[in-house]
Amino acid sequence: MSSHHIVREGQEPALIIANGEACSTELLGQLLEWSPFVVVLDGAIKRVLELGIKIDVLLGDFDSHDQALTQVAHMPIELMHTPDQNKTDLQKAIEFLIERKFEAVNIIWATGRRADHSLTNMTDLVRYKNQINLVMLDDYSRIIPLKNTFKKVYNKGDIISLMPIGTVGGIVTSGLKYNLHDEEMRIGYRGGSSNEAEADGLVTIQYNEGDMLLMECIDFNG
Repeated sequence: MSSHHIVREGQEPALIIANGEACSTELLGQLLEWSPFVVVLDGAIKRVLELGIKIDVLLGDFDSHDQALTQVAHMPIELMHTPDQNKTDLQKAIEFLIERKFEAVNIIWATGRRADHSLTNMTDLVRYKNQINLVMLDDYSRIIPLKNTFKKVYNKGDIISLMPIGTVGGIVTSGLKYNLHDEEMRIGYRGGSSNEAEADGLVTIQYNEGDMLLMECIDFNG
């Protein structure tokens, strides 16, 4: 699982490997195949090295991973020391890739394990929605921070959840089983979990104000 497909930098999304629950080797392999640039947060480096993944950048404060740093010392890896305690390592990694002019990033291992980290990682996506295209993935969900208009073709029955971050106003949808008509969602009070595509075809989501995540989910039946 060590190689990247041969693509030009910027042509395909970069990949950030965070420090949450690991995804399946199948999903990881698919993303690595088309990721020309891999950034690993320092808390995950030991697990990443054990999998033999070829990485380009190791990013973090490096406070508690001296052994892992020794392992990568002679590898052709860029070390980004980011000690700022006012930002999470995932925020720093996204901002690093924005500075490097990447247009899109896939993020894995960012959910599971600690609930506070999972929630922070998901909700932080919206702050970068107009600077870079972000997708957070695990084995059961694909999470996208929405801009004000979103259109995509789905299959009938595909699960589509709309999750407001704060209050979102003026929501209009088409193509869903339960459409919204100039309505409002508010986190903790009204959300849009477990909606679905009404038929094979185009789903459109528009809203006027606020921030919202779209989650494409797969039911797990054990």
